[in-house]
Amino acid sequence: MFMAKNLSCMFSFRHLCYILFTLSIFSFILFLYWCHCCGKCYSSYQIKQGKRNQPINLLRYPFAWNHLSFSSESPTKFLKIALFVKKWPHRSHAGGLERHALTLHLALAKRGHDLHVFTTSSSNSSFPEYPMSNLHFHLSKPTPGGYLDQATVWEQFQAQNSTGRPFDIVHTESVGLRHTRSRYVTDLAVTWHGIAYETIHSDIIQELLRSPQEPQEKALSERVSKVVEEVKFFPNYAHHVATSDHAGDILKRVYMIPEERVHIILNGVDEEVFRPDTSKGEEFKQRLGFPDSKSLVIGLAGRLVKDKGHPLMFEALKQMIAENSTFQESSIVLVAGDGPWAARYRDLGSNVQVLGPLEQAELASFYNAIDIFANPTLRAQGLDHTLLEAMLSGKPVMATRLPSIVGSVIVDTEMGYTFSPTVTSLKKAIYEVCVDGRGVLEQKGQVARHTSLRLFTATKMVASYERLFLCISSGNHEGSFCQYQPPIY
Repeated sequence: MFMAKNLSCMFSFRHLCYILFTLSIFSFILFLYWCHCCGKCYSSYQIKQGKRNQPINLLRYPFAWNHLSFSSESPTKFLKIALFVKKWPHRSHAGGLERHALTLHLALAKRGHDLHVFTTSSSNSSFPEYPMSNLHFHLSKPTPGGYLDQATVWEQFQAQNSTGRPFDIVHTESVGLRHTRSRYVTDLAVTWHGIAYETIHSDIIQELLRSPQEPQEKALSERVSKVVEEVKFFPNYAHHVATSDHAGDILKRVYMIPEERVHIILNGVDEEVFRPDTSKGEEFKQRLGFPDSKSLVIGLAGRLVKDKGHPLMFEALKQMIAENSTFQESSIVLVAGDGPWAARYRDLGSNVQVLGPLEQAELASFYNAIDIFANPTLRAQGLDHTLLEAMLSGKPVMATRLPSIVGSVIVDTEMGYTFSPTVTSLKKAIYEVCVDGRGVLEQKGQVARHTSLRLFTATKMVASYERLFLCISSGNHEGSFCQYQPPIY
């Protein structure tokens, strides 16, 4: 009887895996179709609007707002903005969500808006100070899990909301402000840096890469429940910002959020910091004592953990160094970041240099020192800042073939390379880079730079968010802030 029960459990789990795999494949097929037609759809949409030369209703605009050109002049209205973010970044120790919050809201404050940041205090370091009288921080002790204490921050928010004029707009980075509170705020936008539905793809990849010695994760079965939970509470947020085209499609199609409440604004990074600078790259290499024999420099950056794909990259490099003397003699890999896989990379010998975490200025020099940037992430959600930083620095990129990446960043082979999350596919991509050589890589880097200047700058991102916030706060959403006049060419 015990055996029958065991067999039944095994069958149920296997059946669940098959269902999840089928759903993922079906979703990916739909995504590929969307990618195939998106360019045509976008073009026809623009042509249609351009011919009429009529204003576009921004709240129903189906593509990334980064494609639009907003004025860089000072806004005609200054907003009082509340931001809820779990953690405010400190120096180089920051994830993508925190860096997004920092880049966006410091820029909004510099443009004259009154910013109030509700975030957690840190016991390990002093809180950064900024010379701006219109940037205010409201700190509170984090919960044992490291999150914002909702009762405390809500009390702080209400106090500030009743002081002077009320807030024009509330912005929360992911669930900084929980849905139990957000449902009481109408002029609110939430930026999602990852949703559970996307993570199912990541879980399937992790399961396929799991060695027989590793225990089987329960994440797959738990993730379905998480998706259902999100579909239920996401409507409690008035407006949703997706950081990739793929995530925006999922929010509309799977989470069933009305299209006028879903807006796509791709991440952006500081174009004044991340830009081509050959001299900085040469100085960086000299400090590291680069041998002249190295004709290919591959860069990795970020958290050196499992779900960022470092076991995959480690195994690919290990095999290539062992099996190919030319690769061993002519190539070197620079790794900027820290985490459990730093020590493993050091074990690969002189072909890999682990630099540890770098401050922003050093990171900019790092990008200028490499020939190509590789991101082997297994996380299917969000839009990784490192890819955008490398592209703005004029470098081609190589990344996992995930929907958010191929749908919004590496949209064709002219700017980089993509690979399936397997050692074989990754090795094939690296060998292709070796064969192409520096001449081809420089050409791809120029295309990457041109594309990123058009779409992935902090200026583009900030202008898009500012316009969205002005639109949402305009009351009936029918004012001039919610209309976009296409330029006449």
